[in-house]
Amino acid sequence: MDIFEKCYADDYIKEMIRNGQYPYFLPLSENEGNVASYKGKKLIMCGSNNYLGLTTHPKVREAAIEAIRKYGTSCTGSRYLNGSIELHETLEHEIADFVGKKAALVFSTGMQVNLGTISALIGRGDYAVLDKDSHASIYDGVKLSYGKLERFSHNDMDHLERVLQSIPEDAGKMIIVDGLFSMEGDLAPLDLLVPIAKRYGARLMVDDAHGIGVTGGGHGTSAQFGLTDEVDLIMSTFSKSFASLGGFIAGDTDVVQYIKHHARSMIFSASIQPASTAAALAALRIMVAEPEWNAKLIHNGEKMRKGFRDLGFNIGNSVTPIIPILIGDNDKTFEMAQGLFENGVFVNSVISPATPPGRQLLRTSYMATHTEEQLDQVLDTFKVVGKKVGLI
Repeated sequence: MDIFEKCYADDYIKEMIRNGQYPYFLPLSENEGNVASYKGKKLIMCGSNNYLGLTTHPKVREAAIEAIRKYGTSCTGSRYLNGSIELHETLEHEIADFVGKKAALVFSTGMQVNLGTISALIGRGDYAVLDKDSHASIYDGVKLSYGKLERFSHNDMDHLERVLQSIPEDAGKMIIVDGLFSMEGDLAPLDLLVPIAKRYGARLMVDDAHGIGVTGGGHGTSAQFGLTDEVDLIMSTFSKSFASLGGFIAGDTDVVQYIKHHARSMIFSASIQPASTAAALAALRIMVAEPEWNAKLIHNGEKMRKGFRDLGFNIGNSVTPIIPILIGDNDKTFEMAQGLFENGVFVNSVISPATPPGRQLLRTSYMATHTEEQLDQVLDTFKVVGKKVGLI
């Protein structure tokens, strides 16, 4: 059998492309924060992870430019050997302080953080216990380890306890959850999860890729629950609120030191480039000095959740500026997205396997930089298209 045979199949994606319904990989000519442009058409961007809108902040832009002037465009090597610069360590120290941990380690991408951290810590005979809705990078990190994978139903603490009871008492265990779940905008119940982890001798890692900058006054989901000291590891990316590219893991000094010397995705990858490092550092300093960005983001999220509910849309259990429009059908999801796009609103279509069958949705997300007028226009457009499609 030809291993490429599956590539030539006449599948669902090719049918969507032929019908002009394919909503992915759209090459935007402009993406200035809350407004994007596609082939000359202006769109209100409601599908970005740029939660604080800092990609266009003058201080972030200037920091990236200045880093290129000083360091060039690349560090041309791994952190382990020749690719570390002072800027990396400055960022690590300030991030650790921001999230309330002793130490932090920066990686070139958020994906690499999870691949490297999880595969370094979960060894043969150990167990990784994941929320079923955990991000793909968490699952892939477990696959790269020599440990065993167990899952529990999304935010179901009773099921988590049953899973932990089934694991040998003397086995190493780490529970890994998203702090803020990226598709449906709900939070991991850390207030319930922490006592369970302690009861069963399990360590706890929180992937807060979407939570930092958003929850806990920007300090993350652990801070939201007042449990920073009780969470063992906090992970996040720079590609969202930090307006850059890269990621970090933060925790106790010895644990971070161990990851630093065993995470293959860091040791065998080129280090985060100077411009991205400087941009993330500038964004972090803005978060610290200007908390009004987070306050405006929270306001915009509250406005949109109320607006969608008042219109009759199903937004699930969202409590954040990530707001799903639950549809439950592939064709209607694409029809709704296309109607919104044609009327000047950009959203993300999410179908299986990215979400379970029956939970197909439009993922919408909002920024601190969205204006009241833009948000009102988005709600008006959803009302018109939603009625046309038959969702409300």
